[in-house]
Amino acid sequence: MREKILNLLENNGRIDIHDMSVMLGVAQEEVANEIADMEKEHIICGYNTLINWDKTGDEKVTALIEVKVTPQRGLGFDSIAETIYKYDEVTSVYLMSGGFDFTVIIEGKTMKSVAQFVAAKLAPLDSVLSTSTHFVLKKYKDYGTVIDEEDKDERMLVTP
Repeated sequence: MREKILNLLENNGRIDIHDMSVMLGVAQEEVANEIADMEKEHIICGYNTLINWDKTGDEKVTALIEVKVTPQRGLGFDSIAETIYKYDEVTSVYLMSGGFDFTVIIEGKTMKSVAQFVAAKLAPLDSVLSTSTHFVLKKYKDYGTVIDEEDKDERMLVTP
């Protein structure tokens, strides 16, 4: 039942417990208790809302930063990741396989503020060997949701 609850929540974080209990064929109390247990066990780590910031008056710039580091003896990558994810600008940190060690996702008000974060806070860290910053220009799909779907022009392109 846990996996079914998690799938329902992952697809719609606002789903009502009553609706879940009907869909799963179990009592509401059972669903509520299972969710509470998963929150205590940190299986459910939080609830987020996906926002299309382009449709608001707020400017946001998202950047993916590839980071190469030197792991610390006895601590590996964990302490470096912790240092990085404590910055308010950082929304996600992932340990990667391949040509670099971390992908760090940050949000800022402008490209300049993102560049300043990398230059002043991230790159100077002792264990950081190099960084490569990639700016998100447009989001088409985020966390399984297509962004701006209603703005698509469904007319067929006709050429002579």
